[in-house]
Amino acid sequence: MLWTVLAQECAGRCCTRTTKDVEYVLGRIEHEGLSFLTITLPRFGKDFEKSLDQGKVTRNLFQGFTWKAGLPRFLGGFLESVFDRNTGVLLENPNIDAILSIRQLTLMLGKIQVPCSDERVLGAIEGYLECEQDVRRNDLTLTDADMHRFRQVSSALFRDLFLQLDQSVFDRTLVPKHGPGATADRLRGNAKYRNRTWTARLEEIFPSGEFLFPNSSFAEESAVDILEPGAEIPVKVVTVPKTLSAPRIIAEEPTHMQYMQQALKEMMYDGVQRSDTLRPMIGFLDQTPNQRKAKKGSRDGSLATLDLSEASDRVSNQLVREMLSAYPHLHWAVDACRSRKADLTLFGKGVIRLSKYASMGSALTFPIEAMVFLTCCFIAISDELNTPVDDEFLRRFRHRVRIFGDDIIVPKDYVHRVVDVLEHFGAKVNVGKSFWTGKFRESCGKEYYDGEDVSIVRFRQLFPTHPGHAAEAISLVSFRNQLYFAGYWETCKWLDEYIREVLRYFPVVLPSSSALGRHSFLGYEAQKVSEHTHTPLVKAYKVISDIPSDPLDGGDALLKFFLKRGESPSFDERHLERAGRPRTVSIKPRWVPAV
Repeated sequence: MLWTVLAQECAGRCCTRTTKDVEYVLGRIEHEGLSFLTITLPRFGKDFEKSLDQGKVTRNLFQGFTWKAGLPRFLGGFLESVFDRNTGVLLENPNIDAILSIRQLTLMLGKIQVPCSDERVLGAIEGYLECEQDVRRNDLTLTDADMHRFRQVSSALFRDLFLQLDQSVFDRTLVPKHGPGATADRLRGNAKYRNRTWTARLEEIFPSGEFLFPNSSFAEESAVDILEPGAEIPVKVVTVPKTLSAPRIIAEEPTHMQYMQQALKEMMYDGVQRSDTLRPMIGFLDQTPNQRKAKKGSRDGSLATLDLSEASDRVSNQLVREMLSAYPHLHWAVDACRSRKADLTLFGKGVIRLSKYASMGSALTFPIEAMVFLTCCFIAISDELNTPVDDEFLRRFRHRVRIFGDDIIVPKDYVHRVVDVLEHFGAKVNVGKSFWTGKFRESCGKEYYDGEDVSIVRFRQLFPTHPGHAAEAISLVSFRNQLYFAGYWETCKWLDEYIREVLRYFPVVLPSSSALGRHSFLGYEAQKVSEHTHTPLVKAYKVISDIPSDPLDGGDALLKFFLKRGESPSFDERHLERAGRPRTVSIKPRWVPAV
């Protein structure tokens, strides 16, 4: 029903009809189930994007859909506003609303968070193991000349940063911290501050007496379990929902590893942010520079957007070692914080030794992979121009190359060489999500065609049927509000009727309100005024999270104080009593500020 209502609204925007399209979708769903909406339709959407990029529709695309002349019959009314029906060639002035409508209708459900089948999970694990073998094989193909070139260019890019980090490690001025996620040894919340496990590799460069306790007197009173390399805790490989076709694979690090990884990560982030040379080229926290460059590339064709498959899993540890080889203390620290083995016993695969630097889950994966990919990009551009990477070369290109994780933006003129170099050093370019030929570009969650924003709103959870489905209700309200600001008001009216059947109270509130309510350009409603603050209040559902009890005292509480960032007090006055991620999340009706 959601797809039908949205299709009718999109048809009204584009002056076409969707009667046959709705009948077609209902027939396919009857025979194929949810997978048609979550797997087949997104594949159609990706083929549509590829057609935009290559400037025409070809018969090798849109497999499984019937054709009429040069275009698929499905969504034909929209497609005819973008491509010529007879030749399949992109129109000189395609309808931007039609492009946006096709993307919204085909890709909206592509990342719904529904658990995959066991077969697909095992297939993803087999892919993880095969990726590990690919990294090993690729390491054997790299020559001494390749490694020398990689070391040379990475040093030209990061020399000042690495020298600064090397000195900080030597001086032991870095401050560790615990991450918020799950760990391989199952410590959560305040329990992480009671950790007394360390490794011999960490002990050599980060003595536990200095980093695991508030001061030396506490260290003398406590015993630390120092693990030799053979007894180290491996990362725990788990899967989490991503799409219905395949889960996301992450690796939970041991608490002590994550603890020191966070210290190095923070130094790397700060160092890049302070560097006038690196700041325009690498992003860690702000995606908008990538998005702006993608918009520019879609408008004038000067920039290409590249996306990598299994990006973190294909970064070889040998490349990282080579990149840091001239900076002994930093190299030592980064290597000591790397887990060498992965535990896949949940999937019947045992414990394996890793050739990659780290999977998604390590705090250092994101900054390290960005540095590796940036190095590859500059190797490619330098080779293409037959020019050394020096300060003048970096000034010339620092505003034309941008890395955010595995989202890469490079000048279009050098994109083929960049792709070759990335794959030579072990990366795998996702051709289906990389664009440089036409006027379509995609980077960091934003998509553009000819400078126009054609980004979509994604549906993430199944529909709730009662207030007890808290996660689904929260997701649906968020989806409704995003649709509202995207201009799909008829679909929002239909959603409002559905949500009111699930949530008794669903008032109009501002986006800043903590209430689960409707957002509107017309302001908010007030049902009464608070006696104490004179704030307008509404009766609405509010998210209630149960932070588990986790008391912390003594030296462990003192350690938490010393590790706190900034001079302001902790935002949670009960953080020494309760900590960790909520065990349960529910929604309850309350009187809530509407603003």
